[in-house]
Amino acid sequence: MNLIKNIQDWTNSHNPRWLALFRVALGAALLLKGVSLLNNLPDFGRLVDENTLTAYKDLIIDSVPWIHVAGGFLIIIGMFTRFASLIQIPIIIATILFISSKQGYFSIQTDLTISLIIILLLLVFVLEGSGPLSLAGYFKDEEEEEKNAGTAAE
Repeated sequence: MNLIKNIQDWTNSHNPRWLALFRVALGAALLLKGVSLLNNLPDFGRLVDENTLTAYKDLIIDSVPWIHVAGGFLIIIGMFTRFASLIQIPIIIATILFISSKQGYFSIQTDLTISLIIILLLLVFVLEGSGPLSLAGYFKDEEEEEKNAGTAAE
């Protein structure tokens, strides 16, 4: 537990405010991808079928778009950012392994570069958290103000 506290203290003191722009952009990209998948469920189902994932087809089709939507939203507002980022990583890795491998990693149609950038950003936010410009940062500041007000009242 002490290691986790040390990591949180370090990231809180080294998290630049401009990183919030990347957090919001990443969250928006994931949210929009989830909405896109929800709007094209038949195409998404065919894509899953083509990649020998038919045993898990229903689970994948029912969960992946919603995980992207919910995770993207949480990343945008900056709540549970580490968890929301961490849960996205296996999905993006599976996309690279199953989808990009079928299309060819370096073909024109692949989204390999975008997927790698997204994984990199997700890893950054798993380590850094949501930062000071977030809803979690706001609640943390409010909690500290209440503590300080309670200490001053004594």
